[in-house]
Amino acid sequence: MGRISLVVSDLVLSFMWIWAGVLVNILVHGVLGFSRKDTTGDIVRYLFSVISMFVFAFLQKLTKGGLYNPLTALASGVSGGFGSFIFSVVVRIPVEVIGSILAVKHIIHVFPEIGKGPKLNVAIHHGALTEGILTFFIVMLSLGLTRKIPGSFFMKTWIGSIAKLTLHVLGADLTGGCMNPAAVMGWAYARGEHITKEHLLVYWLGPVKATLLAVWFFNVVFKPLTEEQQEKPKAKSE
Repeated sequence: MGRISLVVSDLVLSFMWIWAGVLVNILVHGVLGFSRKDTTGDIVRYLFSVISMFVFAFLQKLTKGGLYNPLTALASGVSGGFGSFIFSVVVRIPVEVIGSILAVKHIIHVFPEIGKGPKLNVAIHHGALTEGILTFFIVMLSLGLTRKIPGSFFMKTWIGSIAKLTLHVLGADLTGGCMNPAAVMGWAYARGEHITKEHLLVYWLGPVKATLLAVWFFNVVFKPLTEEQQEKPKAKSE
């Protein structure tokens, strides 16, 4: 039952994540009327994006591990052992992709004039390297926040949100700064470009290889906490 609830949570959160990004853009540029070329509009959009990430962090906690990003599921699967890895690759990641595709289809039905998702503006190998580097750093940070850095839910979410936003901004003009293959897959599927070399290399192969490298590097450099080390923070709080 636990795994079934996780799969359902992945489907729902993936669907909601795509919608959240669209609704933030509609709110900032449509309802509030900020121009897409206005710096103030960018700041307001980034603010709402951070709020959105806080909401999804709370939902992940509420669902006890629901995810919307295949790279997070992959990192979790690799760290959790062979059984967890197979479950993530065979079940969770495909479900997250399906959730994203369903969300894009629904968005296009409701808002036919909506955009077409992230666009690659550089050469394929340059794009794959960009998404790979961005993914490597965000996975390393996520592992660090989860396993090494003590602190409250708010502080960890704040650090993670600002880091994701910063990396997104750095890669936005090159690849869209996505770091989420499922989200890109949804839009690419709607355009019929989900099986192109460009899509597979830049938004899947690059980030997946970077995720595996980040997990391996983190485990080599930072040894997992022992039971005694995990109990120390609890003893201090008591």
